[in-house]
Amino acid sequence: MTDVISTAIKAIARKESLSVETLEGAFSEILSGEVPPERIGAFLMGLSVRGETSTELLAGARIMRRTAKRIELDGVVLDTCGTGGLGWTSLNTSTASAIVTAACGVTVAKHGNRSVPPKTGSADVLEALGVGLDISEDQFLDAIKTAGIGFLFARSHHSTMRHVAPVRASLGIRTVFNLLGPLSNPAGASHQILGVYDPHWLRPMAETLQALEIERAWVVHGKMNDGLAIDELSIAGETLVVDVTKNGLEEVVIHPSDAGLTTSPLSTLQGGTPDQNAKAIADLFSDKASPFRDAVVLNAAAGLHLTGKATTLRDGAEMASDAIASGAARETLNKLKAATS
Repeated sequence: MTDVISTAIKAIARKESLSVETLEGAFSEILSGEVPPERIGAFLMGLSVRGETSTELLAGARIMRRTAKRIELDGVVLDTCGTGGLGWTSLNTSTASAIVTAACGVTVAKHGNRSVPPKTGSADVLEALGVGLDISEDQFLDAIKTAGIGFLFARSHHSTMRHVAPVRASLGIRTVFNLLGPLSNPAGASHQILGVYDPHWLRPMAETLQALEIERAWVVHGKMNDGLAIDELSIAGETLVVDVTKNGLEEVVIHPSDAGLTTSPLSTLQGGTPDQNAKAIADLFSDKASPFRDAVVLNAAAGLHLTGKATTLRDGAEMASDAIASGAARETLNKLKAATS
């Protein structure tokens, strides 16, 4: 070990900027398991106090991608995920919309993890729906082939995170790793909808995705409504979006009416246990009308538009709604369950 971490901690304490190369060395040492917990804690707390930048995000994402158990996919591949950290328990909109998007013909490599109760993560709700999590590469590829969607369980693909998990738990605060997970898809998704819990992170996350040479992405934040904000496209009103392409970044604002949808308060998306959230998805795939259905249609429409499957958000919403009403979304879920059982 070259002890880059000590150099990084001292520089952070002096509020100095660090090069991407130095930070890559620090993250590499941390994920190697050779750094004592107190130094990991000092590094993470120092970054949190000073404030993380896109430089730290880029360095951390590169190392997490490098150390991940990767699966290579060709062509257009979409990921839909968020940073979490909302402060309230919501239904699993991005997970449901990923299934709907796959039902419309887009290949989806959904990256996610469990959440700490009482919140329900994508892994928790998929498990409650009967989807296998700890699967082989062959099972994942079979799911991609038969269902058009596979789930990449973060715990299985980022095993080096076990070296920082106890420190993160003991700190009890958000750290840079809460932001790095969504940037570290093990399949190297070409397209992504990435939700952030705070609008402050829109630009840094977008800059990082561009530096990672993603084909196209939307970094989104659903603005505050009823005292709540959301890390996905919001049915309650405006969603702030940074549109990421290889040519640049563009800030836009999306409203449900852009997809032909009406608004509903974010409080209507209040979630619960994995079983409760799974029931909401099952009801949705039975074409039960609800604000949750509208939220899923809106987010699926964004994925369809982003990947070029739909010309406009409104076209994407019609495709997503048809996939739910026809039973195609439910059938996609059933195929995913069969491939991972």
